[in-house]
Amino acid sequence: MGGDERVAPGWRVDGRCTNCDVARQLAPGLIGEVDGRSVVLRQPRDAVEAERLHAAAHACPTRSVRPPGGRLDAGRDPFPLALDDTVAVCGHNSPLTAGANSFLLRRPDGTSMMIDTPRWSPALAARHEAPGPVTDVLLTHRDHAAHGRRYADRFGARLWIHEGDLDAAPDADRVLRGTAPAEIADGVLALPFAGHTRGSVLYLADDRYCFSGDSFYWSRTTADIEVADSVTWYSIRELAASLSRAAADRPRFEWLLPGHGDRRRLPADDMAARLRRLAARTQALRPRPVDFTAVRW
Repeated sequence: MGGDERVAPGWRVDGRCTNCDVARQLAPGLIGEVDGRSVVLRQPRDAVEAERLHAAAHACPTRSVRPPGGRLDAGRDPFPLALDDTVAVCGHNSPLTAGANSFLLRRPDGTSMMIDTPRWSPALAARHEAPGPVTDVLLTHRDHAAHGRRYADRFGARLWIHEGDLDAAPDADRVLRGTAPAEIADGVLALPFAGHTRGSVLYLADDRYCFSGDSFYWSRTTADIEVADSVTWYSIRELAASLSRAAADRPRFEWLLPGHGDRRRLPADDMAARLRRLAARTQALRPRPVDFTAVRW
């Protein structure tokens, strides 16, 4: 049975929802979009579906996803939520980063890197550093910089950002410059990617993972890699140029892990072909007014 908080018993989405898509990523088929906001489409049928709704509730940046009774159970918080043996989703998305996803990248020596950040909390910081030291906090761009310094200081980690967005993190410890790729650790590459913002960056790891920030994402609507051209703040033409450089360099990755929009794993050759086609499509785009409702999640 479909519905929202006015008609659906049990789990519900309240009126604070900003339609950020986070809950729909974590509980597909259970939470969907109706009239520009998330709603509970149906109640969970088993324990697995219930856990997906608990994940959505603990990730929601406005705490709009409410369980029966209305109180979140901290004991059912699944984050950091492993995608595989190397990457985990941090959850607890922050309203100060527009509800962006963040990730923990584990390294072979037992350390980790954090890509963008969840909402700030000492308890969350302790949870993320429990498996081993976090050495670096990698910011993909200015929109996701709000908690970077606090997490870096707590971890004793280096904070990274590109010079194009340096005013959003002026006390960064490492500043990426220009358009050339930069190796920042063994197996981890920073690829400057101007477009969404002047200082946007992709982080590539182990020929398997692409942390794309808001530069591109996996769209459920088109079942393909897409750019959010309606919320490209800096320049759609620069984004097209960044995509063309990337397509020519043929970076290898299997996992696409964006700040906003869906995650997806495909064979690396398939991802490379889709990236080339996206570069060609983006060349034809022109600047347009900002319109959040035009994003094809």
